[in-house]
Amino acid sequence: MECKPAITTVSLGAAKYHSIFDKIEEAAKNGFKAIELFIDDLETLARGIRSSPASVTPPRDAVLAAATQIRGHCDKLGVTVLNLQPLRFYEGLVNRKKRNQILDEVVPIWMDALTILGADTILVPSNFLPEDPATELPQTVGDFDIIVDDLRELAARGAQHQPIIKFAYEALAWGTHVNTWEKSWKIVQAVDRPNLGIALDTFNIAGAVFADPTTADGRVAGTAEADLRSSLDRMASTLDLSKLFIVQIADAERLSQPLLPGHPFYVAGQPSRLSWSRNCRLFLCESDRGGFLPVLSILKAIIDLGWSGYLAYEIFSRSLASTDHQTPAQHAERAKRSWQQLCQVGSTKDTPSKTLDSAKEPTKEPTKEQKPPHGTESHSHRMGLIETVVHGVETEVDRGISFGGGVLSMIASRAEAL
Repeated sequence: MECKPAITTVSLGAAKYHSIFDKIEEAAKNGFKAIELFIDDLETLARGIRSSPASVTPPRDAVLAAATQIRGHCDKLGVTVLNLQPLRFYEGLVNRKKRNQILDEVVPIWMDALTILGADTILVPSNFLPEDPATELPQTVGDFDIIVDDLRELAARGAQHQPIIKFAYEALAWGTHVNTWEKSWKIVQAVDRPNLGIALDTFNIAGAVFADPTTADGRVAGTAEADLRSSLDRMASTLDLSKLFIVQIADAERLSQPLLPGHPFYVAGQPSRLSWSRNCRLFLCESDRGGFLPVLSILKAIIDLGWSGYLAYEIFSRSLASTDHQTPAQHAERAKRSWQQLCQVGSTKDTPSKTLDSAKEPTKEPTKEQKPPHGTESHSHRMGLIETVVHGVETEVDRGISFGGGVLSMIASRAEAL
């Protein structure tokens, strides 16, 4: 199949405020026929079935009942569940008893729920547990062999399950020991199991080597462009497409002030990239909201590998915590508008400048937090144009058809002319 749009359920609103059923309905209404199910949505529904407090992990029967309800709702609306995520804080734990507890008690429930949902993949993000607040000692180890062994055991459990469950390992830009796709890929290669692969996320790839929210212009000082270029060259020459299981897409705001003490998003002891991620991710083509990451080059590298699976929007934002009942609808509409802009740009045959002028929606005045630093407006505008061009596709989102490498290559050549 060719690439199609999907959306992660967390991108439509926080689980504690917004029903998973509302989110699925809004996704379907706005043309998204595939979702990545966030574990918070599944467990919140399971707690409701048992009337359990939010602090309690729901029991197996409630989780499976919740999975059954979600599957039924998805089937009714023609929506496919692609995966369940994220299986947090697993690999490299100092506390091996906790690691074994996850393997023996948590993973079996996830795998059975996944089968009910009709999906086959669990996403595993790299560990970012901080030091133990009681002992001030690390809770994770960076030992390569331990991390490999942990993921190999996870893959073994998935291989024993019927049907077989796959795991996609993702490097988070703020991961304690694994924070680049290269590091995660090296680990996946060492594990060497057919049901363990890699997940790529445009935000985390850019966030690790290109972006730095603590600097004035939001970039890694001096080396951002060169580091990203080198990283994507390595991707083109080393990544095995057969081991790429998940692709997620997101942009993010360039902050008007560095994310340092005193900034409203600053949290003492928390990695700045994590604080930025939780508050500031954006849908693609939202340059009017401050989007600036170079997703053009990242997506081109992924598509040039031959990827033809889903491209899933994964957006974390302060706006998701709004209690407004319209939040899922508003975010689904933003996602649809984003994808339609991609379609519009890719289908036009005008010159690049005319294409962009005709595709661009009226620009809203950014909020104070969204405005770029003084003196960067012209660069931000150009980045916005490039980011709009990259995603062009040939059809409408509601038809559920999207683009392949040929179209993206054409778009990339247009972008180079800007």
